[in-house]
Amino acid sequence: MCGILAIIGKGKEATLVQQLSKRMSHRGPDESDIHVTEKGHILAHERLSIVDLHTGKQPIQGTDSAWMVHNGEIYNHKKLRETTLKHHTFRTTSDSEVIVHLYEEFGYDFCDMLDGIFALVVIDGDDYIVARDPLGVKPLYYGMDERGRLYFASEMKAITDQCKSFSTFPPGHYYTEKTGFVKYYKPEWEAHEIAVEKLDLQALQSSLTQAVEKRLMCDVPFGVLLSGGLDSSLIASITSRLLEGSGQELHSFSIGLDASAPDLVAAKKVADFIGTTHHEIHFTVEQGIEILDKLIWHLETYDVTSIRASTPMYFLSKAITEKGIKMVLSGEGADEIFGGYLYFRNAPSVLDFQKETIERVQKLFTADLLRADKSTMAHGLEARVPFLDKAFLNLAIKIQPEEKMPKTYDGIEKYILRKAFDTPEKPFLPEEILWRQKEQFSDGVGYNWIDTLIEYCSSQVTDEEFEKAKLLFPYNTPVTKEAFYYRRIFHKHFPQESAAQTVRKWIPKWQENQDPSGRANAAHVKADVSIAVEKEVV
Repeated sequence: MCGILAIIGKGKEATLVQQLSKRMSHRGPDESDIHVTEKGHILAHERLSIVDLHTGKQPIQGTDSAWMVHNGEIYNHKKLRETTLKHHTFRTTSDSEVIVHLYEEFGYDFCDMLDGIFALVVIDGDDYIVARDPLGVKPLYYGMDERGRLYFASEMKAITDQCKSFSTFPPGHYYTEKTGFVKYYKPEWEAHEIAVEKLDLQALQSSLTQAVEKRLMCDVPFGVLLSGGLDSSLIASITSRLLEGSGQELHSFSIGLDASAPDLVAAKKVADFIGTTHHEIHFTVEQGIEILDKLIWHLETYDVTSIRASTPMYFLSKAITEKGIKMVLSGEGADEIFGGYLYFRNAPSVLDFQKETIERVQKLFTADLLRADKSTMAHGLEARVPFLDKAFLNLAIKIQPEEKMPKTYDGIEKYILRKAFDTPEKPFLPEEILWRQKEQFSDGVGYNWIDTLIEYCSSQVTDEEFEKAKLLFPYNTPVTKEAFYYRRIFHKHFPQESAAQTVRKWIPKWQENQDPSGRANAAHVKADVSIAVEKEVV
């Protein structure tokens, strides 16, 4: 995991590029380097060493004139070395190096061969290719300056004051000068009518286990995030089983306002059940409010739910890295794949349900994946997401939506995922955890977090300021004082219109109160459908 910066075009000073790259030094605290090609293009890299700690420094040169930088992990790199690239000579044992060799072997047509997560740039003379992984697990931005030079960076902050315009690089695409943007990831599941497969619970269990297993590839201490919800608890349990007999200690981490937080209570039960070395972190509402400015600079978003949920994740990531852990497994993606959010109960039809799951997966890079990456990488911590494995996705989303719809099974969301791991002979989880109601992360750390945060933000915005919201922020105008407060901080750090346009707001469908808190849904066991209800901007 790293931060990358590439500039295609001549005339940029290497010392300035180093300074721009250092704005992302939190992403790669272990080492950094820069390479200026013979044609004057520049590649810069901030490295977090996870695989090949000793020889994997980037940028990496290929066999001859091609150079590359990469942020992410390529889980099938050993298989590629032993098969497709067996006649190539490698300079390192890094998983990243296969990228430049695949370019040398296949030109632009290699992204589908990669099983992993990536934002990458390969430069060979004046030829180049830039690509982002299928779902956008790793962030990537691009822009152009006044002289026509192209910039590509892991975070927006490295290029905002250099480019006249910039945008988010689309997931599942590559870009070259000759082709423009090309969509290389074209899964069958993007067509809702393909969801006709019969339910196979054993196949679901097996596929997710394989997805976790391949993500244990690393040369550093790792752990699991454990909220006590179904998704992270399953990943933690599977990881624990895979490590049985290895003698390796598995560390789990959870966070809340205090020991009574819903997630902490549940996480402790899971940790005791699966036998992890468990770490419980606490934070205060006051501490959360204090770091909002810095957090929004890291996140590069003003989306309400992303900020609410990223605050505890920011503190948790800091505590994890302080214990020497550099990689964690996380549970992002399950809610989108299986319709796990409580509002899915209100889907008006099977077709609407299926279309919404597909759209949520496609837009993960604007919300949960952005939060998971940037709140962890703010402290040099890598998060891996097994639920978004390509093979698992292809299996899970194509299951008939009738099997997944909550109302079919008395309102139990993610029923088929729970059922796949309901094995009484050797339980994966305690029954009360396996069948626990969905609790969104920002709620689960303690309900007082969101309630007090809304109250504080509202106190920082006057009625007069709020009435000018449309004038101040005509794009994506904030409709609550909480949203206005976040937008004002974002605008201070990223005043460009291009920056505001990179953000997409997460809004639940099919419920009257569109606040993203799970408690805003009437089906929540502790529903508060009046949460965050304010006068909309006229």
